[in-house]
Amino acid sequence: MLRAALPANAPTIALHRFPAEADAQERPIYAAWVETALQHGKYLGFLMVLDGETVISGAGLTLLEWGPTRGDPQPFRGRIVNVWTHPDHRRQGHARAAVLACLNAAQCRGISRLSLGTTPEARALYESLGFRASGGELGLTLTERGESLIRRGYLED
Repeated sequence: MLRAALPANAPTIALHRFPAEADAQERPIYAAWVETALQHGKYLGFLMVLDGETVISGAGLTLLEWGPTRGDPQPFRGRIVNVWTHPDHRRQGHARAAVLACLNAAQCRGISRLSLGTTPEARALYESLGFRASGGELGLTLTERGESLIRRGYLED
């Protein structure tokens, strides 16, 4: 049965996002964020559950306050995240159902622009739902760990 994620499901969602032991330190931070975002309606999660409690699949919709743009007065964008299915239950339509629930939630809120990151294995699923590559953007990640912009000569002290 597909159902909405609850704040109490935040640790499970975090475990699926960070399954490796090497990433275990990230889980409580992400779980706290998911719990708060669920409570405030900034994250909408959908879980496929067996026997009333065993989570076998899920997906989330993060609502990003983007601001209105030319041609789209809606101030929010949607980002599909945390799409996951237990290996024993893959290729049975569970992820599709969870992502469709996210798309429906976005549409009900008037959100028409959505994005996601994908893997080669999942690309066909997303393309079958209408997602297309959008290669016109450039990305930059600013971190404290990398070279500072000052050291690189882009900013002055």
